[in-house]
Amino acid sequence: MTGAVSPTQGGFELPEPSHTDADAVARAFVVDPDVGLSEEQVILRREAAGTNELRRARKQSIWRRVGLLLTEPLTLLLLAAVAVSAVAWALEGAHGAPIDAIVILAIIILNAVLSLVQESRAEKAVEALSAMTRSRSTVLRGGAQVGLPSADLVPGDILLLAEGDQVGADGRLIRANGLQLAEASLTGESVAVDKQTGTLPGDAPLPLGERSNMVFKGTAVTRGTGRAIVTATGMSTEMGAIATMLEHAGTDTTPLQQEVNRLGRTLGRIVVAIAVVVVLTISLLQGISTPSEFVAVLLLGVSLAVAAVPEGLPAVLSVVLALGVQRMAKRNAVVKKLSSVETLGSASVICTDKTGTLTTNQMTIERIVTASGTAEVTGIGYEPIGRVTQGGADLRPGALAQEVSEVLLVGSLANDAQLAERDGAWQIVGDPTEAAFLVAARKLPAAVQRSEGYVRVGEVPFTSERKMMSVAVRAEDGALTICTKGAPDVLLGHCTRVQVGEGTVPLDDAGRAGILAEVDALSAAALRTLGVAYRRSARAEDSGSTGAVPFDDADEHDLVYVGMVGMIDPPRPEARPAIAEAHAAGIRVIMITGDHPATAARIAADLGVVTDGGAVSGASLDAMDEERLRDTVRRTSVFARVAPEHKLRIVDALQADGLIVAMTGDGVNDAPALTSADIGIAMGITGTEVTKEAADMILADDDFATIVHAVREGRVIFDNIRKFLRYLLYSNMGEVLTVFFGIVLAGVLGLTGAADGEIVLPLLATQILWINLVTDSGPALAMGVDPEIDDVMARRPRLLTDHAVDAGMWAGIVVTGLVIALVTLATMDVFLPAGLIPGGADDLDTARTAGFTTLVLAALITAFNARSTTASAARGLFSNPLLWGTILLAVALQIAVVYLPPLQTAFGTSPLRGDHWAVCVGMASVVLWVEEVRKAWVRGAHRRRARDVAAPAPHRTKAPIG
Repeated sequence: MTGAVSPTQGGFELPEPSHTDADAVARAFVVDPDVGLSEEQVILRREAAGTNELRRARKQSIWRRVGLLLTEPLTLLLLAAVAVSAVAWALEGAHGAPIDAIVILAIIILNAVLSLVQESRAEKAVEALSAMTRSRSTVLRGGAQVGLPSADLVPGDILLLAEGDQVGADGRLIRANGLQLAEASLTGESVAVDKQTGTLPGDAPLPLGERSNMVFKGTAVTRGTGRAIVTATGMSTEMGAIATMLEHAGTDTTPLQQEVNRLGRTLGRIVVAIAVVVVLTISLLQGISTPSEFVAVLLLGVSLAVAAVPEGLPAVLSVVLALGVQRMAKRNAVVKKLSSVETLGSASVICTDKTGTLTTNQMTIERIVTASGTAEVTGIGYEPIGRVTQGGADLRPGALAQEVSEVLLVGSLANDAQLAERDGAWQIVGDPTEAAFLVAARKLPAAVQRSEGYVRVGEVPFTSERKMMSVAVRAEDGALTICTKGAPDVLLGHCTRVQVGEGTVPLDDAGRAGILAEVDALSAAALRTLGVAYRRSARAEDSGSTGAVPFDDADEHDLVYVGMVGMIDPPRPEARPAIAEAHAAGIRVIMITGDHPATAARIAADLGVVTDGGAVSGASLDAMDEERLRDTVRRTSVFARVAPEHKLRIVDALQADGLIVAMTGDGVNDAPALTSADIGIAMGITGTEVTKEAADMILADDDFATIVHAVREGRVIFDNIRKFLRYLLYSNMGEVLTVFFGIVLAGVLGLTGAADGEIVLPLLATQILWINLVTDSGPALAMGVDPEIDDVMARRPRLLTDHAVDAGMWAGIVVTGLVIALVTLATMDVFLPAGLIPGGADDLDTARTAGFTTLVLAALITAFNARSTTASAARGLFSNPLLWGTILLAVALQIAVVYLPPLQTAFGTSPLRGDHWAVCVGMASVVLWVEEVRKAWVRGAHRRRARDVAAPAPHRTKAPIG
């Protein structure tokens, strides 16, 4: 049999499968459900539909990535500096090698290599994580069961489903025996969904969570067995539809990339202005009369322009981000793109899924309600550590203890789940709600000991219609007991008595009403309820039998109601303190889930996401226009029953308010929002392949607290970026202002020691480039790995309008640069005979060398100033040994350039005496003292403002009349 090919999935055309009769679906796909497809059919259908795989985004070629790196504004500025330096070298006579151009070009290449290597490592880490999601399927082909990779499935395959299987493709169920599926990865619903084979009413497709006769690629079977006709594969599946949404979701540049690009453009304009102003100033004040003077002035302008560009910035930035990525990897956070590290530190909102992200995704019994009262069960997840308590104290022997033990015993016997410890971790096979009974029973040893003596001899499985299951178990003495578990309201219809202590009493109408009231109370607390009951069998044919016994739903009568449990997918223990730390850092946490609103609100309150208020549903969002949606998002922090498009709208609304949004998630339904957010964070263990592909960062341990650690790391990195930017621009501004004022004030300062008509400069071009080389690279890199000086989590997140180099920093740069220029020129004036300060007797070369040395020392001292805008340089003075090492190395190099003859010739220096060095060090230290005075004043102002805020308003009384 073969089917005719049409333009639809796999060559078949049919209405929505969930609204189509199962037999009609089989006819449409030309397949016998009892035989399956033939090999010829499989080949033809694979040619038509392709492999059952999601389309991967095309990776950028290495040349494309290199091209993107080289077209960034700051890199273009450095390339321009290379070109100008090479031209100036040629105009000067092309003697030797163009060292300046070569050094800057090497820095550009190093930056590109660092970025490419780190991103390649991240890609490999992601590929390793993605390998965890590959699955296999069992199908019926040619009348035989065949196991194969899920990628080989084709439309019309008969998919055989059993407990523990991962569904390999979308399919229409044709058989279902107690079948339940975990669809949290697709819908966000934490509770397993009951499946059936009946045709759904209507024509319009229902939400995925309500298509009870369909199974979907990427979900998992938690209970029962089933058989389905594959209706969609690859990109035609519901998972593929979400992947298609990802392809159309745009990706924006990160805040850091925007900031660096803006800085590059700003510096480009400054560089051109500096070169033009300096050349014009020299021409106007001193004149240019010979070609050699023109070359000297041009070279000086170029040198100043190059000096004004922090050419070490791209390389230092890449190194700092790469080191941050490595530190985060040690904390189980795999970052795929370097610039994403800082973006996370800038996050002002974290939108997080609930199931598996804030919660354990492990159903846990919290309460047990019986006729004698309520017991609490401590501990969370599948690890059987905890206690059964009443009012906070261990459960004492008595009626309640007897009833609780009976509840857990019956619940553990009427159970198909398995609980085992493997490699130090507790794992389950089967329905999580059933596994919750096994875990709770282990917390009450008496229940476990009693269950060991029973053997199952019959079963009536759970179905969505019956909403209950029963098993017949035989004790060691041969007695037969029927154990039943199900929805409490349904179960009560089969019960005639209720257990009280070790005995039973008739179950009257008042008792039933009381039990239903307890069900409502547990449901209001967002707990899922399950009741348990039992009956000792008195059938004569059952006594003495050792094998299976006749048993069906007709035996589910005259049961003894024991009690019910309230269970929930509990919050992760580390999530609440992580959320509290996020709130303290000014970061808003929003829960966005596909789960029930009551459950979402309960979990949100438990974790401190909200203090009051409920959840807004996806249906409510559908009725809102964009303006009302934005207003709702501003005021609401819990959203439930949402679809992927709702998550996208929420993220877009937050971004429209200028917020930097991080989105976490593990399911396929999270992927489009992860792509749209400023930074997407996927779960490494429970996350799907699509989600990991869409994310910027992957949590290898699925721990929400890791996000907060990453936020702190990102903020520290941004702080360090600001530190080395301050440092680089402080010293560069000092060089520029030294040359500018040295030329303007040359006559006042005594810079007239040269022959008549010769241009006199405060610093030589080679000296300027030396300062750039010695002071820019090493200390700047050391500051990039500076430990946290100020508490980065005690401040609000930075806004998109907050720049790394803002107006306040520019003011500080100008002031510090001015101080550096003044002490440098003052040092030269001290030693020149014709300046403002009398007593100088040295020649121009010696005075210039002293000024040159003072500028180097002052620039190095600003490294300590730049570590904080408020804290004293003495705070954490020795906490960064790398900084001390690079500064000492720079001092050693400066000593070498002053005393070694070859370097003296190359850089126009003269040896200095001890008194020269004393003046240089003293003058350079002025930069430190000026900044310390400013910081002390700022700290005092902060303290005064804090006192004013904390002080109570003065109490005023009315003056008495008369």
